[in-house]
Amino acid sequence: MTRDEFNAFCAALPATSHVVQWGNADVWKVGGKVFAICGWNEGRDAFTFKTGDIAYEVLRDQPGLRPAPYLASRGMKWIQQFDRPGLSDAELRDHIEASYRMAIDRMTRKARRELGLETSA
Repeated sequence: MTRDEFNAFCAALPATSHVVQWGNADVWKVGGKVFAICGWNEGRDAFTFKTGDIAYEVLRDQPGLRPAPYLASRGMKWIQQFDRPGLSDAELRDHIEASYRMAIDRMTRKARRELGLETSA
């Protein structure tokens, strides 16, 4: 996945916002909550996303993946794809979408409703 493809995918998710911060990183949010980041890693794109506990344990030691610098060191379950082989584009999209859903799930029902994101539960 390229940075442009990453940005297009994140932009297509409902109610997202985009900012460039932290040294020219593309930071994607929903309801003010970060769900995905694309920044540079030694001249290559690095894609960062939040995971659940089980996915974090499975992904953190796979080639091309690592606990996300800064975020994981603070006890957060974030993974960064920084090198090959990493995940396939489809797998990366699935994990980014799961991160997006986790951010939505942490919102109040009122906030979800205001953003048009009321989920069935």
